[in-house]
Amino acid sequence: MEQQEDRFTDPAYRAAVVDLLGTLAYGELSAFIRLSTDADLAPRLSAKADMAALAATEFAHYDRLRARLVEIGADPEQAMAPFVEALDGFHERTRPSDWLEGLVKFYVGDGIASDFYREISTYVDDETRDLVLGTLEAGQRMSFVLQEVRQAISEDPIKGSRLALWGRRLVGEALSQGQRVAADRDTFSTLLTGTDEHPGMGLVGIVSMFSRITEQHTKRMAEMGLSA
Repeated sequence: MEQQEDRFTDPAYRAAVVDLLGTLAYGELSAFIRLSTDADLAPRLSAKADMAALAATEFAHYDRLRARLVEIGADPEQAMAPFVEALDGFHERTRPSDWLEGLVKFYVGDGIASDFYREISTYVDDETRDLVLGTLEAGQRMSFVLQEVRQAISEDPIKGSRLALWGRRLVGEALSQGQRVAADRDTFSTLLTGTDEHPGMGLVGIVSMFSRITEQHTKRMAEMGLSA
């Protein structure tokens, strides 16, 4: 534990953790707001309740991340601020037109983001890693979204083609955003490429990372019954 805490005496490492928790926190807060809004599009009361439950989970994750930022002496609002424009821009460019598009967006976008943060979490201290991984739990998201999308496609196969095109658009936008964040924030770049004291995955590894994320997206699309 002492060795883990000693890493926070390094200003560059602390800044990287603040950025990581800040971008995650704003992502969870945005997801809460988005899911709360999308619940209005749900066709049934039971589906509205399921969406509300998902939203509540996202807010609980946000609250844990906010508390950890305060614990390490960071201002949560300042930590989230650098990522507001990028995340809001992504959501503006990928605004769903209906209930099913909203579900696919949540499943695809959240899945890609989770893969990205899991990769980064390999290079942080144990406590930060456990917190990050704890906010990426996927069981509830998978069961509810998969059931809804699969049923809709079975009832109307034409919807499958439309949603597959939508999923391809989403992955392009999400990967571009992830690459921009990794390139624009020196803190993330340092974590991923590594230092002499704390090796990372290197530049070649970063390329491989995005390939793995793309492969995982293809699997998720297949799970929903959609072609990637």
